[in-house]
Order: sequence, then structure tokens, then C-alpha cells
Amino acid sequence: MSLQKLSHIFTKIVFIALRTNLFHIVFLAFLLTFGYTTSYSQELPKKSLAIPSKKQQDSLNIGIKNIAKTTDTIKKDSIPKKKQLLEGQIKYKAAKYAKINQKKKQITLYDKAEVYYKDIELKAGTIVIDYEKDEVYAGRIKDSANAYSQYPYFKQGENVVEPDSIRFNFKTKKALIWNSRTDQGEFKVKGEITKRENDSVYFIKNARFTTSKNLEDPEYYFLARKIKLVPGKKVVTGFTNMVIAGVPTPLGIPFAYFPLSKETNVSGIIIPTFGDSNAQGYFLQNGGYYFALSKHYDLALLGDYYTNGSYAIRAETSYAKIYKYRGNFNFRFENQISGERGLPGYAKTNLYNLQWSHAPDAKATPNSRFSASVNLGSQKYFKNSFNQINTSASLNNTLSSSISYSKTFNTIPQANISLSANHSQNTNTGQINMTLPTLTANVDRIYPFAKKDESKKGFIKNINLAYNLSGRNEIQTVDSLFFKPQMFRDAKNGMQHTIPLTTNFKILKYLNISSSVNYIETWYLKTIEKKYNALTNTVDETQKGGFDAFRTYNFSAGLGTTIYGTFKVSKDKKIQAIRHVMTPNISYSYNPSFEKYYDTYAIDGSGKMEDYSRFEKGIFGAPNKNFSNNLNFSLNNTFEAKVRDRDSTKVEPKKIMLLNNLQLSTGYNLSALEGTQAWQPVRVSGGTNLFKEKMNVNFAATLNPYAIDANGKPLNMFNIDNGGSLFRMTSANMTLNYSLNSNGDKDKKEDDSFDNKGLRNGGREDDLFGKTTDFSNRQESQFGKDDKEDKFSGFFNAQIPWDLKLAYSLTYTNDNREKKISSSSLMFSGNIDITPKWKAGVSSGYDFVQNGVTYTQLRFERDLLSWRMDFNWMPYGDRATWYFFIGISSSVLSDIKWDKRNTPDRRL
Repeated sequence: MSLQKLSHIFTKIVFIALRTNLFHIVFLAFLLTFGYTTSYSQELPKKSLAIPSKKQQDSLNIGIKNIAKTTDTIKKDSIPKKKQLLEGQIKYKAAKYAKINQKKKQITLYDKAEVYYKDIELKAGTIVIDYEKDEVYAGRIKDSANAYSQYPYFKQGENVVEPDSIRFNFKTKKALIWNSRTDQGEFKVKGEITKRENDSVYFIKNARFTTSKNLEDPEYYFLARKIKLVPGKKVVTGFTNMVIAGVPTPLGIPFAYFPLSKETNVSGIIIPTFGDSNAQGYFLQNGGYYFALSKHYDLALLGDYYTNGSYAIRAETSYAKIYKYRGNFNFRFENQISGERGLPGYAKTNLYNLQWSHAPDAKATPNSRFSASVNLGSQKYFKNSFNQINTSASLNNTLSSSISYSKTFNTIPQANISLSANHSQNTNTGQINMTLPTLTANVDRIYPFAKKDESKKGFIKNINLAYNLSGRNEIQTVDSLFFKPQMFRDAKNGMQHTIPLTTNFKILKYLNISSSVNYIETWYLKTIEKKYNALTNTVDETQKGGFDAFRTYNFSAGLGTTIYGTFKVSKDKKIQAIRHVMTPNISYSYNPSFEKYYDTYAIDGSGKMEDYSRFEKGIFGAPNKNFSNNLNFSLNNTFEAKVRDRDSTKVEPKKIMLLNNLQLSTGYNLSALEGTQAWQPVRVSGGTNLFKEKMNVNFAATLNPYAIDANGKPLNMFNIDNGGSLFRMTSANMTLNYSLNSNGDKDKKEDDSFDNKGLRNGGREDDLFGKTTDFSNRQESQFGKDDKEDKFSGFFNAQIPWDLKLAYSLTYTNDNREKKISSSSLMFSGNIDITPKWKAGVSSGYDFVQNGVTYTQLRFERDLLSWRMDFNWMPYGDRATWYFFIGISSSVLSDIKWDKRNTPDRRL
């Protein structure tokens, strides 16, 4: 065979090899046959067959040209090209090296190795990629101290796993994980061996899950032999038991189900608390169901049951809309049974309490506002409730509520309208006062003698008039008649219109004069009529329905000014100057007599007559029968001082307040009849803040210029003329409040009414009467929210947080020469962080008149990392009790707790 024919055949074989992707084999055979050598630049291995490089194609240009001249009779390959198995590009890097082993088809990455594939992120000390099996292996490495470091970090989407080592298949998405660590909500899970079926199902062997922050050495954990984990949805376990401080406990369950959710509110069952009490027996408390109805509102239905037959139900809901409003609504009902049926001492009572708080965002509707603060219920609810110990509310004698709506109309002149309902309840007497509703409206001032943009100066231009409307429907009842028909039959209602005509101006440059004439018209729908009944020898009072009204007017004027005085000491002294500001005021008021609205009736059979007004039982009272002509005096004083600043770099002196207010007031009746006292008692009141405004001092006294006889009857004689002093002090009181804490000048912020349950239930804002213990929610600390800041950064730099409140009250009475201190008591409350984990608090006081200790509460709390323990003790009194609690702090395991209580004996 000739060389030319052999070359033609070989060229044809090469062409066929190019079309069948067998070019590498033929070309290598050709080189080996003729003794040629070549070299390849290595690329990343791929699963698909390689395409010849451009250099290789160029070496065959001559042969291809020759082949192109001939006709190819070979059919095209019908076998489709094989698709790539991986759906994305694999990116990787390492700090030290990336080694490729083509024989094993592996890539080894070492030190700070990272691999990225689609939404999968893998970081570890060492990573091995097997591109033949489409698998990756990641593990930790040892550092210079022969300790393991750079543990693998596997993330897909939002799921993160931090194991000791991991084996993952890119194609099947399955994985095998050793000692995996992952967070699922508040849970931390560590599994000995984890099998990942896909991105939504994990099977774990010998897993332990906990809410402790230290997953390697937790205070407690639950050991589950088998777990099926669906991230973000649920955890299903086999036999599980609890391990505390590394010690297995017999507390276990054969299986368990834990729902997981990324949402903050999820509906579910609320497991009740089991316990016992001496009076009601065994009980289940605070069990029910939580409804996550919407992201704006929710609902919790709870109930209690006691083996003696007592029960309670509660409904609690919270709602909020950002930048609009927020609020909560609670209703509680308790059916309480004490004693045994048929035996002495058996009693059955019903208690209820309704609370509603609503607050709008001021920026949402600037021209209208709706707010509510409701706290009403049974007279003895806070004293006798089985579900809470609210001493702060039980010691308070008043429950109050208010619901109001107001709107402003931006007209000229501006108009305002307000509609409100108010409630006040005395828990000692059971007396309830309500206004359903109260309507108020007013129109802003109108200046008829001044132009719109003109300066209003002088007597004439300052004359203005306005309009005020007040309407009320008032109900007075008792706890037993609350919301019964009789309660509404005894209601008082009325409406009052007021038109004030006022002006003010200056004389002699410094004297301010104001005057006012008021026209008042009062409307009633009910009046009375009094008649003597000769048969019964009594006076019958008959209530008459129908519209009736009376009209009155009055006049008042005032003269006032402000006087400034400065007493300069010396710039070299600490106190450089003292400033005194006096505001004297003299006012005159005149109220004429309106006898035309008065009638007479016989009080007995002798024909003796007395006057009465048919309006005297009205809500706004009756018009004046006798005219009054009064002259009133008042003097207000403030004292300030300029002192040298302790900071030597500051040039200007510092101003401090010596006396915020010192006020004296009295009056004189110009129309006083002969033999009556014309002068009114002198009232002195004042207040100031001391010690960098840490101590608040308020005082008041009443000084009577008239004398009394031996029986205490007032005499129309000055006390000084009766051998006494110029004034006789009839009463005086003083209060001192001192508050300090470890933050120095930084005041501790108090919770608002939405968060402070004691205040919301009618108690105090502070803890002078102790803290509220609500058995329905024991996850909250007695000491408020902790900022979690480590105050113990070193032995010599330790900060021990503490706070102290002191309140002293003194009352002096001398109405009938008794000269006695009617009340004198000191109350205090304090809290201290003894150690970073131990907190203690006390609330107590002493009554110096009764010579006894007042209500006392001792509080202790221990932070057990993922657990919390507290002890609350009231050692004596009619509410003597104690309460112990220990439980897991996390909300997802809030039902794992133990509490024991000794509630007050209600029979006392």
C-alpha cells in the first residue's frame, strides 16, 4: 500500500474520531506509533467527556481541509450528549492548599476551607471533594496546641448545623453527620449521629436538646434515643428522659412531640399547674388553650379546678397595631367554696374582675383620641383570689376606671368635644360611684373687639367670651346592686351651660388685672317636692320627672403681680446669691342670692316652716340662697440659690432650687353676718427637692385665727383675744420620699401600666407594698427585666446593683385641742443583687402610733442559668403566706416547673 493511500485512510479515521469523541484515543495512538510526545494543561475534572483543545484542533487543519473536499457518507451519531449531573457550579477555596488527586478523583482543601454550591455553604478545617461520587467530606483539624479547631459549619437556607464531621452528597442531598449541633428556635440540639434525608427531614440518634446556652456542658438536657426533626415545624422523639447536671433522672416519657415554628405566636394547649391547698384540696390551675388569631391580636382561655368544687375561668387577650394603638383585655371569674356542705362554716361566693387598657398612638390621629383604663369587679377580689397574691392592690381601698373619647374640630373658633365614662369603687365600704357618661364641649375664645391678626392689648380688645358645656349622668350604688335595675333608677343627671366673659389688662406697668362675668344655666330632668304628711307626722319627699332649669350668674376680679428679689452674698463664697420670687394675688368674687328658686314646707304639725329648693338633689346642686361677697388673698414664694460649681473648669455658677413652692392663702367674707366668723383659716403649703432631687419633701398646715370653747365649739373671737396665740394650728401633715440606687443620678425606669401588673390592678407604681405574685405567669421575674449586663467584671471592679425607697408620713390633728399625732409611719423597700445570680428584696415599715411593724414581704431569687428559682414570704399579718417556685426560664418549656405555696387563711 502506498504512503499516499495510507495517509488518506488515516485522515478519514481522524475525522470519524472527532465526530465520535474518540479523538484522544486515536491521536495518542498516532503519537505513540510515530514517537511523538506532548503535554496537557490540567483543568478541574468534570463528569462529562472532554472536548479537544484549540491547539489539538489546529494540528489537524490540513487533514480536515482535505477531507472537506471529499463527500462524507457516514451518518451522524444519533446518541444524545450526556447531561451534567450537577445543577450548579462548585466554588471552593482554602488558606493553605487545595490538592487535586486525579487518580482518586478527589480535591483536598486544608485550613479555613470553604465550599459553595447553590444555597449550600460549607466551612471547615479540612474538606475533601470526591467529584466521582459527587460527595464532600468535612472535618475539624488540630491546632498547634493539639486541640481541635475549625469545626465544620454547614448551612442550607436558614438551617445551620455545626458538627464534628459531615459527609454530604450533592446529587441526592443526603448527609451523614457526627455530633451535629443546631438551633431550632429556643432549642439547642446535639446529636451523636444524624442522617439527613433531605432539606426538611433529619433523623438523629442519641440526641440531647436543651435551652441552655452552653450546649457542650448544659445544666440540664433531655436525652432522646431517636428523633425525627423537621426544621421549623416539629420534633418527634422516642423514649426521652431528663438529665440534670450530668445525672440521669427517672423523669421520662415514652415519646414526645414538640411543635416548632418561626412565627412568634402559635396556637396550642396550655398545660395546667398541679398543686394542693389546705382549704380547697388538690387543684389544676391555669390550664387552657392559646389562640394565635392574628398578628394583631390573640386570645387565651384559662381555667382552674379544685377538688372541693371551686373553679375559675379567665379570658385574656392582647391587641396591637403598630403606629395605631395597643391594649389588653382580661376577664376573671372565680366560684369559691369553703368548708364542707352541710357543716358550719360552709360558704359559696362568686368573684369577678374586669380589666381593659387601651392607648392610641398620638401621631395616628392628632385631632381625636380614644383611651381606656378599666379596673372594676367584686369588692374582695384582690383580697380573696385563689390565683394571685396582689397585696399592693388589696391594701389599696379604691378601684378606678376611665373610658374617654375626645375630638378637636379645627374650625375658627376651635371646638372640642369629649365623651367619657368614669368609675370609682371603695373596696372597704363597697360604695361605687359612676358617671355614664360625662359629656363636655367647649368653643375657644372669641375676641369681638379685636381684629384677627391684631395685638390684643388693653381692656376693650382683651374682652373675650367662650362657651362650655358639661353633662353628666351619675350613679351611686353598692357592690351588691351593681348593674341591677335599682342602680339605674337612682341615677342623677343634668346638663350645665357656662358662658364666661373675661378680660385682662395691665395698670402701672407691673400690675395685672383680670375680671370675669359668668352666665350659668343648669338643666335637670328630675326635681323634688317636699310636703308635710299629717297622717304619718313626717315629711314626704316626692321625685318629679320632667325638664326644669335655673339660671345664675357671678362676677370675679383679680389683681396680681410678680416681685423679684436677689440677695447677693459674695462670689468667693460657695453660695453666691439667693433669689426670692413672690407672686401676690388679691381676688374678689360676688355671687348674688337666687331666692326665687326656693320654696317652703312645714316640718311638723306646729306649722314651723323651712326653705328648700326643688333642685337641691341635682347633680350640679342648687342655686345660692344667700349672696356671698368674698375677698381672697394668696402669696406664692420660690427660693433659688446660685452656688459655685464643683467643677473648677466651669465659670458660671450653678442654680439650685431651695424651695419649690411656699404658698399662703386665706379669705375674708365681706357679707358675713354679725356673730359669724368672717376670716377663713390660713392654709400654708410647700414643697422642695433635696439631695440632687433624690428626696421629695411636701408639707401643709391649717391655721385658724378663731378660738374654741372648752367643748370645742367655735367662738366668734380671735384666738389671741382668748389668751392664745395668733393662730391655732388645727391640722398639719408632712411627707418625705427618698429614692436612691447604685446608678447614682440615673433613675430606674418604672414600667408603664401595660407591663406593671400591680399598678394595672389598682396598686402602687413602686414596691412599698410588695410585689404582685401572679400564679398564672411565673416566667416573669419578681425583680423586673434584667439587662443581662455583667456587673462583676473583677474583684476590685465589682458593681453590686441595688435600690432603696423610703417613705415617711406624719399627720397632726388639733381640731378640739387634742394635740395628737394621728399617724406616723415609715415605709421602705429595697432590692439588691447579692451576687451575679442571687437577688434579694424586702418591703416593710413601722407604724410609730400603733407601735407595730407594717406589712412585710421578703423576696429571694436565684438565676440558675437556664432555670430560675424564687421564694416569696409574707411572715405575719392577715395575709401571712409563702410561695416557692423553680422552673425552666424558656417559654417553650415553661410547663417544666415545681411550685409550692401556702396561701393566706381566708377565714381570718
